[in-house]
Amino acid sequence: MRSGENVRTLGVVGTGAIGVSWVVLGLEHGLDVVAWDPADGAEERLREQASHPSVEPRGRLRPSVSRPTRSAGALRFAESLEEVGAAADLVLESGPERLDVKREIFAALDAAAPGDVLLTSSSSGLMPSTFQDACTHHPERVLVAHPFNPPHLVPLVEVVGGSATSEQAVEAALETLRHLGKRPIHIRREVPGHVANRLQAALWREAYHLVDQGIVSVADIDTAIADGPGLRWSLLGPFATQHLSGGPGGLGHVLEHLGPPMVDWWDDLGHPALTEDLIRKLVDGVDEELDGTSTEDLVGRRDQALRRLLEIKTDLGLG
Repeated sequence: MRSGENVRTLGVVGTGAIGVSWVVLGLEHGLDVVAWDPADGAEERLREQASHPSVEPRGRLRPSVSRPTRSAGALRFAESLEEVGAAADLVLESGPERLDVKREIFAALDAAAPGDVLLTSSSSGLMPSTFQDACTHHPERVLVAHPFNPPHLVPLVEVVGGSATSEQAVEAALETLRHLGKRPIHIRREVPGHVANRLQAALWREAYHLVDQGIVSVADIDTAIADGPGLRWSLLGPFATQHLSGGPGGLGHVLEHLGPPMVDWWDDLGHPALTEDLIRKLVDGVDEELDGTSTEDLVGRRDQALRRLLEIKTDLGLG
């Protein structure tokens, strides 16, 4: 299975926000990229967005942190899905989150790509076994490699194998992603939403409940996380952070003394219904919080902060 330095051409299927970011990551690591998207004007949008300041890669700040010292690769826009499969050493699919579409895409890629080329999906929640069986040639090389937006900056990628995925394919994916400067984790059993999105969904469920019950505003929820536990979680994660809060006794002390009250909180957590009224509250709350700030401006400042945070984490040995 092609992996690591043997991956010289990256295939990107779907050039929306995630696909563009994958393209930027590949180019900055000196890979040639062949991309395809069936939408009208997709090539023009890709070339414009991939060079936009809002997707400035982390590597431009300090190349040695995120990529080898070599020139950027070349971008080519393919005429067909099959052309991507035939040309790439690794395929990253970022098409619509629809099972019927995934099955069609992967069947075509499987028929066109050499048997030692990994075929991966960026799916945020679909399990690979649900579309892997559409591949009649080499289903063992199909898996999910779910990044977090924007993938050219955020290191996490969740690697999920399906029922037919080989151990060799999983290891090749992990090796290649590390080679591209990512921090991949192996999800050992398929579950809807993988892991990080399930953790986010748990927090969102309670956040929606608190807003729905009029306990707190949307803006104050964001402040409660961004200026509270979110700061610590971005450095060490929830378990290590909880361990540090226990002092010399660590996590054992925390669970012994604060575990029982936490169980009581679990029992009191809400189960909101995503009604039209709640949706309106959430949307209006975000609009009020942002107060006319443009999405483009906010994305640009967020990505600049992400780059600085990643630099700090690397310097301090936390990333």
